[in-house]
Amino acid sequence: MSQLESLQNSIETVVLAAEANAHLVDGGSFPTATLEAARQHGLLGLVSSKEVGGLGGGLLEASALVERLARVCGSSAMVVSMHFAATAVIEAHGPRELRSAIAAGKHLSTLAFSEFGSRSHFWAPVSTATAQAGEIVLNAKKSWVTSARHADSYVWSSKPSEGSELSTLWLVPRTTAGVSVAGANFDGLGFRGNDSSPIIAEAAKLPASARLGAEGAGFGIMMGTVLPSFSVLNASASAGLMEGATSKTAAHVSSTRFEHAGSSLADLPTIRAYIARMRIKTDQVKALIDDTLRALSSNRADAQLRVLECKAAAGDAAIEVTDLAMRVSGGAAFRKEVAVERYFRDARAAAVMGPTSDVLYDFIGKAVCGMPLF
Repeated sequence: MSQLESLQNSIETVVLAAEANAHLVDGGSFPTATLEAARQHGLLGLVSSKEVGGLGGGLLEASALVERLARVCGSSAMVVSMHFAATAVIEAHGPRELRSAIAAGKHLSTLAFSEFGSRSHFWAPVSTATAQAGEIVLNAKKSWVTSARHADSYVWSSKPSEGSELSTLWLVPRTTAGVSVAGANFDGLGFRGNDSSPIIAEAAKLPASARLGAEGAGFGIMMGTVLPSFSVLNASASAGLMEGATSKTAAHVSSTRFEHAGSSLADLPTIRAYIARMRIKTDQVKALIDDTLRALSSNRADAQLRVLECKAAAGDAAIEVTDLAMRVSGGAAFRKEVAVERYFRDARAAAVMGPTSDVLYDFIGKAVCGMPLF
């Protein structure tokens, strides 16, 4: 068996675990079974280097896994996406011991960027990191952190402890004294099992060695490492939701019949036209993601533009496709066992996850007009 075939088999095994537990996760349970299957098959270390025992995969392989997971469980896809985005930073700037733990599937990480004070402008934290007696003291009000109660660590942004740069990044263990998850378990519209919650830091102390990258280098790491990973994986999750919704809807209209007329819903040209629109939109998004991956791998001049475009396009297209899924499936779409309404709810999240679609459209417009983004 080739390495590619082995990876594909591992992905399908993890997807089966996610699918079997999707109804529980949508009820608010964390996707523990998905992560355990991913750990057993080495997929939590998918983007970890072979040097530390990982699979040595890149964004292409991570995108494939996230897209497949999102077809059956959006929350699983989001938790894994955030783990991979955090891992990309840790791989570049973290300690070898931690990198090895991630590669072995013994450590789950996530991003802690969004804040109440700066909202979706994640690149401009207002939280502080103060140097004090050889330590770093963090004070922050993070607004939404995926896997808040389950991650072993957070890749954390703050103002620099010195200088005037935008930000510095830190590796913050979840068990750090002074760091606490605020509020009850997540009970939102979509991605109900992703354990997204605010996190508060009150005089939380870290060693100076917890810094990821140079002092004040956070913005550069966000733009060069985090944004490409996050945008592509978020878009991949949207594409997976679109695939799932399209598949479920096509199956529903093909099997649902007008007994008095001896025909199915799929026999109606208007229904088939809606399905066609769903298929086209899904394929367009997947083509844009593929082109973004090619642009990044070859350092193409338009790579940054594609990174911005893919999340915005995928997020809005997922809303459109799942709207059509609800319309075409009619009253059946409101039943949880059909699963269409879950895709509809989950698809709404991408547009409001920072950078939001509206912010991205502004960035894209600036790029096209030759203006600086910031």
